[in-house]
Amino acid sequence: MRATTIHAPFDMRVEDVPDPRIERPTDVVLRVLRACICGSDLWAYRGVAARQPGQRIGHEFLGVVEEAGPEVRGFAAGDLVVAPFVWSDGTCAYCADGLTTSCVDGGFWGSVGSDGGQGEAVRVPYADGTLVKLPAEAASDDHLLTGLLALSDVLGTGHHAALGAGVTKGSTVAVVGDGAVGLCGVLAARRLGAERIIALGRHTARTDIARRFGATDVVAARGEEAVAAVRELTGGQGAHAVIEAVGTEQSMRTAVAITRDGGAVGYVGVPHGSGTGLDLSDMFDRNVALRGGVAPVRTYIPELLPDVLDGSVDPSPVFDLTVGLEGVPDGYRAMDERTALKVLVTP
Repeated sequence: MRATTIHAPFDMRVEDVPDPRIERPTDVVLRVLRACICGSDLWAYRGVAARQPGQRIGHEFLGVVEEAGPEVRGFAAGDLVVAPFVWSDGTCAYCADGLTTSCVDGGFWGSVGSDGGQGEAVRVPYADGTLVKLPAEAASDDHLLTGLLALSDVLGTGHHAALGAGVTKGSTVAVVGDGAVGLCGVLAARRLGAERIIALGRHTARTDIARRFGATDVVAARGEEAVAAVRELTGGQGAHAVIEAVGTEQSMRTAVAITRDGGAVGYVGVPHGSGTGLDLSDMFDRNVALRGGVAPVRTYIPELLPDVLDGSVDPSPVFDLTVGLEGVPDGYRAMDERTALKVLVTP
């Protein structure tokens, strides 16, 4: 089969690789219908995150089960399913607590020895604990299928950030980051009942989507200028809940600075850079909480799925460029050069 591999910074290839097969009785083999490129994939692409030459890549995908192992109980050939970006056994203590990203038997797609989502097919370990079944009729609805793909990562990650930030009905929320996760954070905040949502971003095409998703205000500034603007919009107090969806030192500093005393920052931006930018004394004095991390999206999919199916939540606009599998290297270039927000891959 064909799959995307990474060989060095900026060296993405689509190559022939061995077809996946059932290796354990709890596996399924899934034929990919939709995949995409994540902003976090760019850290490997740019050489910030180390990868072995020839390693697979991609962790967001959905598709159709081609074959199920003899101990798989919940799925059969022909089922349409979505895969969260981490596989999990569904039975360990962490899974029981809903923290599927800490599963003792879990792992990330594209890690050494595993298949990546940017390919024609994937072997899925622990299928019963990992996959979520989708309505079969969704396979013939391109728009819906694209929205459902967001359940594999960005929609659940935005939801995780909103929960960590403590978004409640009537609250004021600020979102730092205008990438796909930040935009899904806007969607999540609206879904949870936020009254005011301030989106921080300098790219009009992206902040237009933020407004479509429910943002009431846009701050097109960074650093101290952004802090001053948010403070002005909130009567000098800041936002009750702040979503941090970038992961840089500057973005974290901004997030803490625009949080209202007694509020919280929900952080889901993959950390990169020299430090966290946190002033613990300031956070202590102002009772600012910090919660977040890797989003256990498998736990959130059952809650979010009905809203995507009925159209009350539609994350599909975050996908603004579509490529075939052979065009994945071009997709990486487009996202790296910021000419695309999030690239949809149709193998």
